[in-house]
Amino acid sequence: MNIIRKICAKAPDASICGDVIVGFPGETEEAFQRTLDLMEEVKFDNLNTFAYSPRPNTEAANWENQVPPDVQSDRLQRVQALAAKHALERSERYVGRVVDVLVEDRNPKNRNEVMGRTRQGRQVFFEGDVDELKGEEVMVEIVEARTWSLVGKIATS
Repeated sequence: MNIIRKICAKAPDASICGDVIVGFPGETEEAFQRTLDLMEEVKFDNLNTFAYSPRPNTEAANWENQVPPDVQSDRLQRVQALAAKHALERSERYVGRVVDVLVEDRNPKNRNEVMGRTRQGRQVFFEGDVDELKGEEVMVEIVEARTWSLVGKIATS
C-alpha cells in the first residue's frame, strides 16, 4: 500500500489496475475478506477478476484444500460487484472535466461516434468523424460516467 499511496499523492489521477484470482486452494473466508478490504482501500480503476481453476502439472491442482466451486462463484461475484462499484466511482471523477483524448477508432456500437482513451486509459465515446479524428488528440468534455467508460462531447473554446 505504501507504493500506491505514494503514487496517488504525486499523481491523484493515476489509474490503478490489478488482477484478482479468488478461490485459490486454501483460501479462507478471512483471506478473501482481506482481498475485499484491499479493494476498498485502493479503489482500483480496473480490476481483472478470475476464479482459480486447476491446471495440469501444477502443484496447486493436487492440493487437498480445493475451494468448492459454489464458494468460488460467490466470491467471484462479490469481487466483481465491488470492482464495478469502484470503477464507476473512479469514472465519476471525470464528469464536468475537459480531458485530452487520443482517438483510436470508430465506436462499433454507434457509427456516429468515435472512441479513444484518456491519459489514464479510460475509454471515452463521443460524436465525431473517425476519418478526421483517428490518431488525433482531442479535448473532450466528459458528460457521463459509466462503469468502464466515459461519454463526452468535443470541447468548445
